[in-house]
Amino acid sequence: MSRRLIACGFLGLALVVSACGDERATSGGTPTISKSAPSSSSPSSSSAPAPVPPPQSSTPQAAAQAPQSTRCVGDSLSAKIEQEDAGAGQRYAKLVFTNIGAAPCTLTGYSGFQLLASGANVPTSTKRDLDPGPTTVTVAPGASASANLRWTVVPTGDESVTGPCEPEANAAAAIAPDDTKQIEFPWTFGPVCGAGQIQLSAFYPA
Repeated sequence: MSRRLIACGFLGLALVVSACGDERATSGGTPTISKSAPSSSSPSSSSAPAPVPPPQSSTPQAAAQAPQSTRCVGDSLSAKIEQEDAGAGQRYAKLVFTNIGAAPCTLTGYSGFQLLASGANVPTSTKRDLDPGPTTVTVAPGASASANLRWTVVPTGDESVTGPCEPEANAAAAIAPDDTKQIEFPWTFGPVCGAGQIQLSAFYPA
């Protein structure tokens, strides 16, 4: 009888211990912690940034270009002779070309020159003077350029000393450098002795 009680007591104790062990195993496990992802403190950008406009150029627009100069031709020129002081049998004058065109033009070098009498050529020769020598002269509309002229009124060689040394001209014609068109104008300075030779300079600004 006593042995059965002891056996039952041990059996009951084992059951209690087994139950307590299961409870500890269940309650002693490490609990799972669910963590939510931290929220970002910076705002999200859902669209691309607006494009930055290119910087404006500080260079001003180029001004309209001035008309380019071209070579002066007979159609855009008028001509005349302006007399200078005379001395020692010499005569001095200026051949003046004026730009009557609408655009600037240039003269470089020497003019052609011919004396005329009633439309016919009078003996004429030219000798180039290097003072001043050739240089490019820009002639604005309405402006002028000049060339110096010099000739003698003293008969030379077999020229007459009692009458005109050479046929007397009443007009003259000049040609712009590198051109072919003659520009006629009055000549009122008498005969040109020395076989009609006229010393002529290059053009320079008037």
